[in-house]
Amino acid sequence: MELNLERPRDYLFVRRVGAREIVIIDRPFSASLILCRDKVLEDWPVHDVAALTPAQVETVLALKPDVVLLGTGERQRFPSQAVLAAFLQRGIGVEVMDNAAAARTWDILADEGRNVIAAFILP
Repeated sequence: MELNLERPRDYLFVRRVGAREIVIIDRPFSASLILCRDKVLEDWPVHDVAALTPAQVETVLALKPDVVLLGTGERQRFPSQAVLAAFLQRGIGVEVMDNAAAARTWDILADEGRNVIAAFILP
């Protein structure tokens, strides 16, 4: 039986998620980041969801996604109501989940061609 590896060609995909690292295609990242279909915005200055401010999500909001997957680390932790309101006031959906769930969801939604952004918080 012949086996072939097929990789998505029109979006960046998450290969692996660890406690302190996310691998996108074959490149590891160890700092918080914002993942778009065609680029990675590195060194997003967020280290803890509890300290996340509306000003820090402005970079995400400026990309005008339909939905944002907010990966909050190894566990799902919700940001402040002010942060959630910043998304909702602009009509942008936000789903809060742990990084592994956000990565799985990203790969599905990006493969479907959705206008989605994933923001991953790493310690």
